Amino acid sequence: MMELKIQLVPTGEIILPPGKNGESYCHSCTKPEQSNEECFRTGLIAPPYRNVLTVGAEELQQSSDAVLELSNGFIFEFESEAFGVTEEARRLLKAVGSDGVRVMMESALTARDRVGVQDFVLLENHTSEVAFIENLRKRFKENLIYTYIGSVLVSVNPYKDLEIYTKQHMERYRGVNFYEVSPHIYAVSDNAYRSMRTERRDQCMLISGESGAGKTEASKKVLQYYAVTCPASEQVQTVKDRLLQSNPVLEAFGNAKTLRNDNSSRFGKYMDIQFDFRGAPVGGHILNYLLEKSRVVHQSHGERNFHIFYQLIEGGEEDLLRRLGLERNTQQYQYLVKGNCPKVSSINDRSDWKLVRKALSVIGFSDDDVEELLNIIASVLHLGNVQFGGEDSGNAYITTDTQIKYLARLLGVDGSVLKEALTHKKITAKGEELMSPLNQEQASSARDALSKAVYGRTFTWLVNKINDSLSFKDDSFNSKNASVIGLLDIYGFEVFQNNSFEQFCINYCNEKLQQLFIELTLKSEQEEYEAEGITWEPVQYFNNKIICDLVEEKFKGIISILDEECLRPGDASDITFLEKLEDTVGGHVHFLSHKLADGKTRKVMGRDEFRLLHYAGEVNYSVNGFLDKNNDLLFRNLKEVMCMSENKILTQCFDREELTDRKRPETTATQFKNSLAKLMEILMSKEPSYVRCIKPNDAKQAGRFDEVLIRHQVKYLGLMENLRVRRAGFAYRRRYEVFLQRYKSLCPDTWPNWDGRLVDGVSTLVKHLGYKPEEYKLGRSKIFIRFPKTLFATEDALEVRKHSLATKLQASWKGYSQKSKYRKLRHSAILIQAWWRGILARRRAQRRRQAADTIRRFIKGFMFRHQPRCPENEYFLDYVRYSFLMKLHRNLPKTVLDKSWPTPPPALIEASEHLRKLCMQNMVWKYCKTISPEWKHQLEQKMVASEIFKDKKDNYPQSVPKLFVGTRLNGEDINPKILQALGTEKMKYAVPVTKYDRKGYKARARQMLLTGSSVFIVEDTKLKQCIDYSALKGISVSSLSDGMFVLHVPCEDNKQKGDVVLQSDHVIETLTKVAICADKINSININQGSIKFTVSQGKEGIIDFTSGSELLIAKAKNGHLSVTAPRLNSR
Repeated sequence: MMELKIQLVPTGEIILPPGKNGESYCHSCTKPEQSNEECFRTGLIAPPYRNVLTVGAEELQQSSDAVLELSNGFIFEFESEAFGVTEEARRLLKAVGSDGVRVMMESALTARDRVGVQDFVLLENHTSEVAFIENLRKRFKENLIYTYIGSVLVSVNPYKDLEIYTKQHMERYRGVNFYEVSPHIYAVSDNAYRSMRTERRDQCMLISGESGAGKTEASKKVLQYYAVTCPASEQVQTVKDRLLQSNPVLEAFGNAKTLRNDNSSRFGKYMDIQFDFRGAPVGGHILNYLLEKSRVVHQSHGERNFHIFYQLIEGGEEDLLRRLGLERNTQQYQYLVKGNCPKVSSINDRSDWKLVRKALSVIGFSDDDVEELLNIIASVLHLGNVQFGGEDSGNAYITTDTQIKYLARLLGVDGSVLKEALTHKKITAKGEELMSPLNQEQASSARDALSKAVYGRTFTWLVNKINDSLSFKDDSFNSKNASVIGLLDIYGFEVFQNNSFEQFCINYCNEKLQQLFIELTLKSEQEEYEAEGITWEPVQYFNNKIICDLVEEKFKGIISILDEECLRPGDASDITFLEKLEDTVGGHVHFLSHKLADGKTRKVMGRDEFRLLHYAGEVNYSVNGFLDKNNDLLFRNLKEVMCMSENKILTQCFDREELTDRKRPETTATQFKNSLAKLMEILMSKEPSYVRCIKPNDAKQAGRFDEVLIRHQVKYLGLMENLRVRRAGFAYRRRYEVFLQRYKSLCPDTWPNWDGRLVDGVSTLVKHLGYKPEEYKLGRSKIFIRFPKTLFATEDALEVRKHSLATKLQASWKGYSQKSKYRKLRHSAILIQAWWRGILARRRAQRRRQAADTIRRFIKGFMFRHQPRCPENEYFLDYVRYSFLMKLHRNLPKTVLDKSWPTPPPALIEASEHLRKLCMQNMVWKYCKTISPEWKHQLEQKMVASEIFKDKKDNYPQSVPKLFVGTRLNGEDINPKILQALGTEKMKYAVPVTKYDRKGYKARARQMLLTGSSVFIVEDTKLKQCIDYSALKGISVSSLSDGMFVLHVPCEDNKQKGDVVLQSDHVIETLTKVAICADKINSININQGSIKFTVSQGKEGIIDFTSGSELLIAKAKNGHLSVTAPRLNSR
């Protein structure tokens, strides 16, 4: 049979592979394609269709739909000849299917009104910040968190998990051209990796943004991508694991909860990932910058210290904490309470502790390394708890000797030496060393300086230890020939309400990175223009070198002035530093202080502040603490104590050469400036890729878009400046073959194929489209389009053109498929008719034979039904048996009280009786199995009542449906004195009764209480009578419906005054309870007519019972107690 196979080549947008029934799913919502119409319409994903569609003559409808699919961006490939297609259709089909066109990022252009453009370069109004932010808003609303600015990736933190980071997504971005897929961190990662492999040039990825924007998460995604997609061996897998596991360790020791981010990196990190000639990661190296050591000793309100302290206290084993001298309570440590934020809902310190311990093991830390590292962490907490007192002379002394003992053991130092070093400083004067006592404030500062130094140097040791584990140990590997991808995760531009020395250094770093970014962006643009032979037009942009020079220039820069003030003798202070700044750089256009400002500006500036006009805006810095933080000095005698430590880590952190080196150590700012200069050299030697991270709101809420906050970040990230530089020339550029393949259908000369040179084909196409000379340029291998509106107009024309192409294909294919279908249906109908007629005739004959045989056997069996079983009647008897059993199955009794049973045939009477017994036994067993203990007790009481009163007392039938209760009186109905009088006797039943006096028969309200051994008659707070069960001779009750009963007691008993005449509204229940408690079931007498009872010794009373219309109880004239009760039942 002739078949036509159509190969559908999907667009560059990501779609999932088809399911077993051919269905496809959206990569964003992972739902069947029927529910993804909105996604298709917006261009978020390309329409997903089957990979191969086989079209036969009987599949007209499916093939017709397939032709329509062309309008959604698919191309047909015909793998076998389609007979009967018109020449025009054949030409169109051949032209459309000659090459598989991969639709690139332009496939989303038609959805730009709803989801925005995925490259800001395509914004028509590229100079408008409002348009820029609106495009971000549109994409953020659709969970499209990634957008390009040329090759720069802009990432907005969604504050929720998106299903776009699976291994399947990694494979889709692997080896795919940068613009063929939607923007993603994986696309940038893969582009850098492929550039490294093909061009043999080192790459670097610069990830920046403010705290909470997602920088750390972005760097994790890059590492995960390389770990999954790069080639691997057993040794390489170890390196991959260590690269990934270095993250939780560095986060534990270098990250903390801040007001803006629960996992904020408080240090800058640059990581080099080394690759061998196969492209497999074989090693790595980490550089760290400017750890925020001041956080060790102080945290702002709502912030926390570094994670490791909380993880150790919350997750550490009891034995470990006991050995370290720690308690499982963060409130006990001064360094952890200043921020007043011990718990964070988004952080599980206990589980994070397990991850860190596992990561340390994977990285290669020995048990001894971990033990000594934790000793140092615990010692920092103990240092914070060291308290000082002041003597009368003002000298400080330590008031917490317990902490000194812990510190001496954990740090491996002499406790007395440490104690002296914390309260004294060593001074060298005229060649002599003197010990000068410290006052209380100085001692506290020395303690904090030691804590910061110990933690900061330990962090540096930790990074070096990780570097050692990441280094490739194979001797055959030449590290000089290794290819490298660098990953820079560094602080973004910071502007707080109070900005100090740390913000000054961070913003200086961002100025340098912005300078590098602009230079490299312009350089890459210029190189591409020159390679294509396009004239380079100089771009006007703000060169922030003037700000960098203001900060770092020798002798005249702010850092030089700060160092000079720190080194000069005399009373140098933060204020003298500010005054020197005003004298030296006061005339600089980017510097301002309170003294130099006008009256309006002075109102918003403190006297201790200066202002720098950064590329991202104005920032006020408070000089308070600048000199101390820049000096970062540690007293000499404290260094000596640390150098004597037996802790192997501290011996590496505190080198003894420091004690003999008389050269003053470099200041913090100078160290940072030098390390930043080295970083710039590293980055300049590599091909950069940029990821700009944006935080959508300060509340960390998903779906919330804070326009004011985002505008601020767009400004200080320099995104508008970047876009302006990228758009200074041409907004869009593509290779000739890609541009021609996509738009050739818009020109009759290039459609369906262009056989000449590509540049001539593109030239012919753009002339036909009416491009003006100023709108485009033709390079050596690419076309450059200046304005986005030109591209959008071309794209809209292509959308219109697709429909006309689809119409022609539909018309030709429908005609061919209809004719083929008719011929095939006609031939098939003739064959089916002949075959089906024979089938029907044979079936009818067979059914008639079977029916005759069945009737014959049934009649013969009926005739022999009374004879023993034989071949003649076995069919009939089996039928009768089956009919009875089926009838029985449908009419089985439902309850044990249902006595119905179908009448069996004579042959099954015995079997029917057996079945009936079995059925009843089964129902009884089921009922007994489901009965509860409470209901069982109720039934037992009812059985006793039935045994005593059934057919003997009139009101018994009325009591049957009523459940017996445990007691008729609650605890509050009985006087507490009575309960106290009962003592340990447990009350089993209580009921209100009416007692009739033995003389005069006066009715009195009483309570009758039953215990395990006695019956008590109670009046309010008095125990009127107690009758032991053993002394109870019997109980008399009438056969009528009244509630009268008599308790007979022996006359000889002096405690008893005579028989007790009582009346109860619940006589059946009451007497049943008495009979069970007293074990007197057979002692209850039911009398007709009258009851005799003992009034006192030798005297008797009589109660006469008569039937009447209503209940009456009164003393009769004859002296008897007369009871008239209505008769309820006739016996």
